[in-house]
Amino acid sequence: MSAKERRPTLRALLVAPLALVLTGCAQVSGLGFEEGLSSVNDISLSLWQGSWIAASVVGVFTLILILWPAIFHRAHASKGEFPKQTQYNVPVEVAYTVIPFIIVAVLFYFTAVKQNEIVEKTTSYAHEITVEGFQWSWQFGYPEAGPKAVVTGTPANPPTLVVPLGEKVRYTITSNDVVHGFWVPAFMIQMQNLPGVTNSLEFTAKKVGTYPGRCNILCGRNHSQMLFTVKVVTPSEYKTYLETLKESAA
Repeated sequence: MSAKERRPTLRALLVAPLALVLTGCAQVSGLGFEEGLSSVNDISLSLWQGSWIAASVVGVFTLILILWPAIFHRAHASKGEFPKQTQYNVPVEVAYTVIPFIIVAVLFYFTAVKQNEIVEKTTSYAHEITVEGFQWSWQFGYPEAGPKAVVTGTPANPPTLVVPLGEKVRYTITSNDVVHGFWVPAFMIQMQNLPGVTNSLEFTAKKVGTYPGRCNILCGRNHSQMLFTVKVVTPSEYKTYLETLKESAA
């Protein structure tokens, strides 16, 4: 194959990956996360999508840099020509130092902004639920229904965290032994349960349904069994649930 015949193939190999990424960017989805499930999704999803787009652009550009010399110099080598040797190239070295720094700085900035928005504390929450992690399950408390209104799980019988739809809840997060991680993947949220430290988190569930939760910190032998279910119910159903807890704790 002559050099002229190789050029269209070379262009196709270089342009195809870029076209694929650009086409995908025009139809950006949740990339594994459903939109509108919680107030945290509303904040985090754009950062998640933007990070994937940035990673895809960098990946395609890197692929082009790999394919171009591999194909281009092979064409010259077939003619017995030895590629020109360059000891250094100051503009290129500056570029591949500055560009990654800019990418990291931009991602760091937007991550910090989103994180501050997610962990911001308010006085406008409608309900409070306590979340205590222990080896190896969870205990959820509902202070509105009384100090004894708790739901305690076991590894064999994971508990259910019932939360109201459309109403902000403050979660008071603690641990009575080792470090655990309160994690609801669908809601794009996690907070560590630290022994001796009280953390808090506020968010609003926005879609009725059940969602899996788990511990995402390696906390011991039965860590993999630290599961729970989040059940989002209507405000009236939540009120009834609190009454049921109050009666059972009496």
